[in-house]
Amino acid sequence: MTRPAFSTARRIVVKVGSALLQSGPDTIISIADDISALMKDGKQVVLVSSGAIALGRPRLGLDKSELSLEQKQAAAAAGQPVLVQAWENAFAAHDRVTAQALITLEITESRRHWLNARSTLNTLLDYGVIPIVNENDTVATDEIRYGDNDRLAARVAQLVGADLLVLLSDIEGMYDSDPRNNPDARLMAEIETITPAIHAMASDANAQSGVGTGGMKTKIIAAEMATASGCATLIGPGAVAHPVSRLKNKTCGSFFHPAQSSSKAREQWIAGALDPKGDIRIDAGAEKALQGGKSLLPVGVMSISGNFERGDTVQITNQAGQLIARGVASYDASEARRILGRKTSEIDSILGYRRTASLVHTDDIVLVQNY
Repeated sequence: MTRPAFSTARRIVVKVGSALLQSGPDTIISIADDISALMKDGKQVVLVSSGAIALGRPRLGLDKSELSLEQKQAAAAAGQPVLVQAWENAFAAHDRVTAQALITLEITESRRHWLNARSTLNTLLDYGVIPIVNENDTVATDEIRYGDNDRLAARVAQLVGADLLVLLSDIEGMYDSDPRNNPDARLMAEIETITPAIHAMASDANAQSGVGTGGMKTKIIAAEMATASGCATLIGPGAVAHPVSRLKNKTCGSFFHPAQSSSKAREQWIAGALDPKGDIRIDAGAEKALQGGKSLLPVGVMSISGNFERGDTVQITNQAGQLIARGVASYDASEARRILGRKTSEIDSILGYRRTASLVHTDDIVLVQNY
């Protein structure tokens, strides 16, 4: 029986931890098989993979003792190409193309960097490419890093508007107590809401493994981040044959229900913006296009007011000045003024570049009801 979350998901983020990669190449091959099968079913998949530091340690002759920040950065630099090549080889067997994306905390916390990263990942997904995301440990410091890829995966799920986040672990799922210490611990198959009691049940990383920085605590934090954004979350074992397919087709692991759909969460964020930074007035043709679910192109724009930046919320009004929608601007106000009323094909020659064909993309537009 297939979980409904897999059937309805358009975009899925799969996170693989360092501990799983220590179990050998078969794990990577098995996960690549599963992700390729999801893509064959029409899903878009982002892979968040730990393991650069763990794979770099032996290349630099470092043992399992605690590493300094500089040693971690060096190990990451040595291990990252090995990690990416392992995934590249596994996906090549399915004629799938991969792309490396190294992300730091600064990228997801800065609006402009967030938009740039989102645009890049969306473009890769639209081309059928599998982005392989990891924290850029080579340059990240203790003060400006996630510290674990569970939270990074949740941020990536928010970034691409994923419907499902799959966290593959070295444990079956969320238990009401630590199963390593309590043989009577009970697996929690369904979690409707993440409460303080749920947080209290979570344990730290398995110190015996010698790799990884997460544990159930960070997975619960990640699940809380993702579900609040409308992304369902699954936590399950990765060191089994075809772990993603197992989570898809059987009742195993722990499923965290989203607070709402990812599209609804984004709509509420856009519609609830209290201080739009500008106004875009459009003609009748553009108004009709928006009503039909289309993006707002520069050719349909009559005037622009305000000093908004790319990523700011703006209001969209019709020729009569009625508010008809709110949206997220794809260009700064200064750029928008230069291309208003012009065809998409002219953007490059006017600005010297083209970020996107639309001034406001349809995914970033919320129509005002009964205007």
